[in-house]
Amino acid sequence: MLNDMPDKPQRSELPEWKALEAHKKQLENTEIKDLFASAPDRFDNFHLKHENLLFDYSKQGINADTIAKLSDLAKACDLEGEREKMFCGEKINVTEGRAALHTALRSPDNDPLIVDGENITPKIKETLERIKGFSTKIRAEKKFTHIVNIGVGGSDLGPYMAYEALKHYSDRDINFYFVSNIDASHLMETLRLVDPEKTLFIVTSKTFTTKETIANARSAKKWMQEQLGKKDISEHFIAASANIEEVNKFGIKQENIFPLWDWVGGRFSIWSSVGISFCIAIGFDNFNEMLKGAHSMDKHFCEAPLDQNMPAMLAMIGVWHRNFLKLPAISVTPYNQYLSHFCEYLQQLDMESNGKGISRDNISINYDTGPILISDTGTNAQHAYFQTLHQGTTIIPCDFIMVAKSNHQIEGHHDILLANAIAQTKALMDGEASEDPQKSFTGNRPSNTIIIDELTPYNFGMLLALYEHKIFVQGIIWNINSFDQCGVELGKTLANKIVDFLKKDIIETDTDSSTLGILKHIKDL
Repeated sequence: MLNDMPDKPQRSELPEWKALEAHKKQLENTEIKDLFASAPDRFDNFHLKHENLLFDYSKQGINADTIAKLSDLAKACDLEGEREKMFCGEKINVTEGRAALHTALRSPDNDPLIVDGENITPKIKETLERIKGFSTKIRAEKKFTHIVNIGVGGSDLGPYMAYEALKHYSDRDINFYFVSNIDASHLMETLRLVDPEKTLFIVTSKTFTTKETIANARSAKKWMQEQLGKKDISEHFIAASANIEEVNKFGIKQENIFPLWDWVGGRFSIWSSVGISFCIAIGFDNFNEMLKGAHSMDKHFCEAPLDQNMPAMLAMIGVWHRNFLKLPAISVTPYNQYLSHFCEYLQQLDMESNGKGISRDNISINYDTGPILISDTGTNAQHAYFQTLHQGTTIIPCDFIMVAKSNHQIEGHHDILLANAIAQTKALMDGEASEDPQKSFTGNRPSNTIIIDELTPYNFGMLLALYEHKIFVQGIIWNINSFDQCGVELGKTLANKIVDFLKKDIIETDTDSSTLGILKHIKDL
């Protein structure tokens, strides 16, 4: 139930918020290129570096006062206190009464961490050792040369994205496939490519009740039984799940179940048993390097002052765009083909976390929250939606992600790639005047640039954790719960009812005429 008489003020009523609204008016007539003209060394003061990762935010329409006021707002929202609660295992996922401890999965520390009266650290270490042993065995024996991960949402987007991102490090003697869509085409086209004798299915589902995943898993199991006849197929299935009872009912052996826990949300679960598929691909040492990189960003996030804190700065700039410049969308463009699936992954991570309009106090909030995120790899994105970025009527801030050193040395390619990325950031800022209105660019369009030295597992872990913490910071400033996804559930509930309609000879008519018309049309075909 919504609280119509809130005890706490809306974020927009805070004096720090009001100060930013006034500050925005002071900067309205200031263009980004003018800020460089008045301070040629602007880059020196408007970038951050953490280990192998550079974050340049100098091409933003902000000044030092903007950063100070954004930091004041974050402090007024108790960002530092909420950050402490997250890392200590308090139940910051208030709607579900759960902690959000994905950070614990990548911590090398053996210090006790108590959740619901239990020290979870030994469980994490034990599971990590099991993942190490299993993945090492699969890679060494080559008994299975086809690995099929069946999942959806965080149980698919994360491992698939990481597998593609770190493919350079993968064992090419083993083939990996990721099935997520309930559309039978996705499963059937995959099954055409695999040898049943040498195929291992990884069923990845925290609840083990997700309809898409379980339907695909059951169909895969039936297919295996048809292909292998009376042979025992149980060794061809493992699971990553928190619902051991349902996994057992499915027929997967206890020793082939890798645990998940309530205190890890699906879209933050890549660091857990959910990652076992790409751990097999890249090897445990590389998987562990990814965990180390993420932990490095965790430490930076916890220890650096807000104005020197990379995730906090990335987030606060986003709040500036969304709430004070009233910009509805962002673009994230990685100029690296290995990061092609980072786009869908980040859409879920960001839009499912912060696409909300009810506060943690159950109040309808009166300000904007999570932006629409559009993304594709450069230079493909340039030939898809960059026209809108340069000349569209809606300004869309951009994150450009570059990898300084390529994994592949083909003469000229990487220079062209990097030149395109750098040119886009400058063109968006500078624009270009022309006597031909069609060829005129207004410029003054903001962007961030994030540069990784090389796309290694360690650096990749840092990049993922950077965006995880950015989303957390924005959720705190907007006073929303970034760790639930209630909005995903309504459509699923209705789908269950409609499935029943499609199975019946007679359609019940207690629904709207559009839904009824669609159902009748389909059934009449």
